[in-house]
Order: sequence, then structure tokens, then C-alpha cells
Amino acid sequence: MIRTLLALDGALVRGALSLVLAAEEDIHVVAEVGRGDAVGQAVRVGRPDVAVVDFDLITDGTATQRCPLLVLANPRRARGLYGVFTPGRTVGILASDVAPHRVVDGIRRLARRESVVDAELVLAALGADSPLTERETEVLRLTAAGAPVAEVAGSLRLSHGTVRNHLGRIARKTGARTRIEAVRVARESGWI
Repeated sequence: MIRTLLALDGALVRGALSLVLAAEEDIHVVAEVGRGDAVGQAVRVGRPDVAVVDFDLITDGTATQRCPLLVLANPRRARGLYGVFTPGRTVGILASDVAPHRVVDGIRRLARRESVVDAELVLAALGADSPLTERETEVLRLTAAGAPVAEVAGSLRLSHGTVRNHLGRIARKTGARTRIEAVRVARESGWI
């Protein structure tokens, strides 16, 4: 039986994956958490054989050193993924939008200490070019400096609606939910 920890943001996704894993005879979910600060305690108490962790929830690297780690990451925000690979640590990476059977297979492979790597995600992590246009980059730089929509519009001689449209496209391209998150993703990725 492969004891598995699920540390995923979003109760719906976490619950759905838990149901998928419960249908597998050789996998048992020992704990589910939705916050990064709860991962370490869940690893210590649940003693999982494999931890399936949302990349955004990795906050305590030492706590997750105790078992193989299957990291699920958004390809648009994969730039910092190489930081999870450390000597002596068994790590697998998959895109967060893979089919559930790929996660099941990844858990089994990591339990056997085999590698699990999503090639497209690795390429994204190694330095994909910015998906932002030059104008979107300008809008995001001004936004990152604290400029409100009206100020960005005035500086770039655009309408308020055009700036909002750019911000909407930026959010989609970065996988962000807010402007602040889009700025953070773009900075971490080296796009601004």
C-alpha cells in the first residue's frame, strides 16, 4: 500500500483527486492539506510514501525531504521549479492540468524511486520566453510600480478600457488571479 499525502490548493481539486486515488487498490491517502504551512506536520504525522504537492504550497523544503515528492505545477509559472531538485531527494514533476491517471502512475513510479518528469513542464521551467507582448510588459511594469489604471492609461496614451483589457490578458497568460499575483509571477519568471 502506497501511503500518499495530498497537499493541493483548492478543496474541489484535492477532493476529486482523493476520490480517484481511493479507487486504486494499492494507494491510500493518509492526509489532505490545503495550506503550505500544514505540509510539514502532515508529513511528520502521516508518514507518507509519496507526497503530491501543489508547487505553490512548497514552503518548507526540509519537511518534504522525508518522502518522494510529486510536484504539480502550472506550466505558465514553472520557472522556479528547478529549486525543488536537491541532491538525495526523489522528485517528480507534472503539469497541474494532467489527466488523473498520470498522477496515479506518477505516485506508483515515485514509490519505486523512479523518475517522473513532464518534458513540456521542464522546458517551461528552464526559461521559456515571456508570453507577454511588449505593450503588456509596459502595462505590467507600470502596474508593478503601483500606478493605478488611470495613470497607466495616461502614461501610455491608452484608454482605461484598453489598459483593463491588457491586464486581463496578462492575468490569463500568467495564470494569475490578481494584478499583484501577475506582477509576482512575471518578476519570478524574469519577464519584468
